[in-house]
Amino acid sequence: MKVKSIKTRIIAKGKTIESLLDDYLVSINDGSILAITSKVVSICEGNIRSDIRDKDELIREEADQYLESDSPFVLTIKNNVLIPSAGIDESNGDGNLILWPKDPFASARKIYDYLSKKFSLKNFGVIITDSKTSPLRWGTTGVAIAYAGFVALRDYRGEEDIFGRKLAVTQANYVDALASSAVLVMGEGAEMTPMALIEDLPFINFDSNSPTKKEIEDSKIKVDDDIYGPLLSSVPWKKGK
Repeated sequence: MKVKSIKTRIIAKGKTIESLLDDYLVSINDGSILAITSKVVSICEGNIRSDIRDKDELIREEADQYLESDSPFVLTIKNNVLIPSAGIDESNGDGNLILWPKDPFASARKIYDYLSKKFSLKNFGVIITDSKTSPLRWGTTGVAIAYAGFVALRDYRGEEDIFGRKLAVTQANYVDALASSAVLVMGEGAEMTPMALIEDLPFINFDSNSPTKKEIEDSKIKVDDDIYGPLLSSVPWKKGK
């Protein structure tokens, strides 16, 4: 697997996603996946707020669920992702708040359709990424908030391990693993590399119809079925607006 970041200029409001892609993607090899940060997608879609006087209220509006605490950060659940501040970010925002894309899967599909047609790609994928923290660990890693063009999970259930024991629950989350590798090379500061091309992916099952609504729903775990369910359900979540 090869992951290469793509350097850009500062992306300003008013830039369309198509013009951004045209400016920096001269060619794409078949069998590749483009990772792009949610931040630049939202800037291109105009999903930013210039009035940052009440960020906490905006977080409560954007979150599906949130926790109130004395922490300077608001822990939220948004689109089935446990993430601070409903994904709202001020870094590299030039004084603005940048929200997640309003419909990340629609945004990923739009990028997929545009590039697969432009470069006549049969096997191609798109991941919209963000950064997240992990419990009990310092630092951030990447997470996929949407994708298109390939199957996100590798299901090992029913297969045998090296000693012949059947696997009962194991599924490999390819989309988040790829997002994390892309975010690693794209960086978190002033690198100005908000896109990355991931190549040499023989383990990926490309599918131009993916993800279906069923695949998206199947990738989610209900709290009652989650190994972390007792922890998540033991705190007073409030419903976002």
